[in-house]
Amino acid sequence: MNRFVIYIICLLVVFSCKHKDNERIVTPWGEVIEDSIPASDGFSVSDMLNSGEMIILTLSGPQTYYDYRGKRLGVQYLMCEKFAREIGVAVRVELCKDTAEMVSRLCNGEADIIAYQLDKSTTTDSCLLFCGPQVDSLHTQWAVSSDNKELAVMINEWYKPDMFEKTKKEERQLLAGNVVRRRVYAPFLNKSKGIISHYDHLFKKHAPTARWDWRLIAAQCYQESCFDPQAKSWAGAMGLMQIMPQTAKHLGLPLSKINHPESNVAAATRYINELTGLFRDIPSASERQLFVLAAYNGGHNHVRDAMALTRKYGGNQHRWKDVAKYVLLLREPQFYNDPVVRYGYMRGDETVTYVDRIRQRYTQYRGVPYSGPTVTSIPKVKPVPGTKSTPKSDVYDPMTPRKAKKKHRFKI
Repeated sequence: MNRFVIYIICLLVVFSCKHKDNERIVTPWGEVIEDSIPASDGFSVSDMLNSGEMIILTLSGPQTYYDYRGKRLGVQYLMCEKFAREIGVAVRVELCKDTAEMVSRLCNGEADIIAYQLDKSTTTDSCLLFCGPQVDSLHTQWAVSSDNKELAVMINEWYKPDMFEKTKKEERQLLAGNVVRRRVYAPFLNKSKGIISHYDHLFKKHAPTARWDWRLIAAQCYQESCFDPQAKSWAGAMGLMQIMPQTAKHLGLPLSKINHPESNVAAATRYINELTGLFRDIPSASERQLFVLAAYNGGHNHVRDAMALTRKYGGNQHRWKDVAKYVLLLREPQFYNDPVVRYGYMRGDETVTYVDRIRQRYTQYRGVPYSGPTVTSIPKVKPVPGTKSTPKSDVYDPMTPRKAKKKHRFKI
């Protein structure tokens, strides 16, 4: 049996016996036997495991936590996910604006672990107990509440020094090229006859739902799957239009039909129509299409963040060429930590490239000249006068907001 599992079982036995010996008891004649453990001491390991959720505090960023095409990434988060799997619980992420907020919330019992490399030399709060993943050269480490020693021991038992590099390597492999398993078909089935693919009849049938030219949907489909209905991405997206399982559920598409060509295309056009409604403030229909494509790939919330940055720095937030610059800049701390940004770090270069490739393919399908890439270089942006140049941390939180838990230091 795994040594870590044996350790947890032993803890359960010890704490079970401890609570039986010390719990508050009222005798039939009214005498009260007080528990020797204060009521505020928190949950036992058994309580933790039974609740099934581990709440972590961290900041948004490429090394900590971010959302990428529906997949949660970031080395710190991925390591938390590994620890959670080891003990059989789910992970809930609470993003904070800075380290001070993380420490305050942990000390107030609102979460279980600070999954961030805190500087031990400058973070001296007595309520913290450092443990687990660390960077020795920087004197940084995760932290739990100081009165939650059993959790710290569990994390230390689990953690191995080579985990950082292994996790980084795993993430790099996920983000490497050829992340979609698919057969590559030609972008034109018969150019002389104007036949793009075997699925042209489906694009034409369902294009009215999206209110798009069917050739634009065909261009997007080629970018997503190269017209392979069995295509599947590392993140779990499937089918011609690479629909994520959670999006399929939202759209009423059964997983049993997610690879069915017509069902997949029909669901995708419904999703495009839904995204179009979220950008109804953009007056130009052609511009709106570009924003929808960006949202389809990178997420509506990240695109809105880029629009907010565009407006802040004097650009036209309803013009994709202006906004695309800030989609790219959402990889930089100055911008993904900006106070107007709500959803944090984004791998924006992939989204801008995605939109440009579809634009290029669409012009090919229509037989018109391609005007070139949207952005040829990343702009240098000066701080806006009267605003703070030092950004806050990100507050991207895909989870439902939650009130502070009562007397709760470690709920997993």
